[in-house]
Amino acid sequence: MARPSTPEKEPGRLKQMWQVFQMTRRYDGTIVLFLLLALLLPTAAGVVLSLFFAGGNVVLWILYVVAGVLAGVLLMLIVLGRRAEKAAFSQIQGQAGAVGAVMKSSLRRSWTGNEIPINFNKTQDAVYRAVGKGGVVLIGEGPRSRTQPMLEKERANVRRILPEVPVHFIYVGPDPDSTPLHRIVPTLATYKRALNRSEIQAVSNRLQSLGKNGLPIPKGIDPQRVRAPRPR
Repeated sequence: MARPSTPEKEPGRLKQMWQVFQMTRRYDGTIVLFLLLALLLPTAAGVVLSLFFAGGNVVLWILYVVAGVLAGVLLMLIVLGRRAEKAAFSQIQGQAGAVGAVMKSSLRRSWTGNEIPINFNKTQDAVYRAVGKGGVVLIGEGPRSRTQPMLEKERANVRRILPEVPVHFIYVGPDPDSTPLHRIVPTLATYKRALNRSEIQAVSNRLQSLGKNGLPIPKGIDPQRVRAPRPR
């Protein structure tokens, strides 16, 4: 009688990090330099601080150096994560649904979105929508000449029901001035705050409900009364 096959063990944390590093290095030739700088600069800072402030206290000297090393390791992991994300997005840049992958995996807590486009055409151009502290952001995937009319149409839909909420455009495509995939989330962070957390949820619910064949509008905060950003 054949023995049941045992499931393969998932790789450990160190092995996963090594795999991420190997993948990133294939697409980013500068990753080794950036990782070394991330590790060595805080370590060197810890050594310098120990020389100035530890005096003859060996314990303080060790603490400063260890703190510098730990800060370097943490910074190195952050750099590896950012560069790995950029390398991963570079592999799917230009493919249909690439923006959806970003919406699914990389949006920050202050933003909500859906990996499924809210509008698309036969040439696989698509429009995605994100709602967050900056208002509503419509993201066009494809050549700007084809996605701009789609974005304008969706902006009109949003303003028809939420006239006080700011609407922004992001273009992701082959045009020279398009936003790369790995810059979508940082671009969202540049918009001035227009909505608080409860208003974000209300606006998101209102927009989603309108795309569900006339389902009732969620109760709670009235998105029609959402405040506009105050001029500074």
